[in-house]
Amino acid sequence: MPCKYAIQYAENNVDFIPPYVEGKYDIPMIMPEKYEEIKWFPYGNPNANYKRYEHGIHFFVYDYRFQAMWNNREKYASMLKEFKAVMSPDFSLYYDWPVMIQMWNHYRKHLLAAWMQSIGVKVYPVIRWTDEKSWDWCFDGEPFRSTVVVSSKGTLKGLEERQLFLRGYDKMLEVLEPETIMFYGKIPKECKGNIIPVDEFTKRFKELT
Repeated sequence: MPCKYAIQYAENNVDFIPPYVEGKYDIPMIMPEKYEEIKWFPYGNPNANYKRYEHGIHFFVYDYRFQAMWNNREKYASMLKEFKAVMSPDFSLYYDWPVMIQMWNHYRKHLLAAWMQSIGVKVYPVIRWTDEKSWDWCFDGEPFRSTVVVSSKGTLKGLEERQLFLRGYDKMLEVLEPETIMFYGKIPKECKGNIIPVDEFTKRFKELT
């Protein structure tokens, strides 16, 4: 649905008015994109700066490395537009964090991603969840029957974490019915769908050396 209010609070970096929001928490929507084969590099890695128009960047790095983009997004606009595509910023979600912090990071991901799309950047949405309680909001704003990104990094360390990941993955399939799933990290055998592995940087680095 169209955004029904004007956001006035620039001091919280929410002065950008997303064109569309979704759900009872007004999560900014990420528009769908078709899958395209791209060589991906971590945000901040100097190798990604060579022929940016041929590469994409992802944010599977520590949050502090891209916090500056949240604080001053306009500073990074021209740089982002030079890349072939970008994965949505991956602000951390942990199931033992307060729910409001989890929701805030989900909102921040979507606000930045919607802004990126508004300036002409091709954005693939990274889908994140924690436990079953997060299903109430974690899929809001994500495109339906489109290309999405999933990462298993840090989610398969223990039995509980693995079960939470797999249950959330199945719920993601049910809710979003993704056309293509770009998968970063180890792919559990239980995961179904049209999965395309994303090469990790270590493999990409070997290709460059």
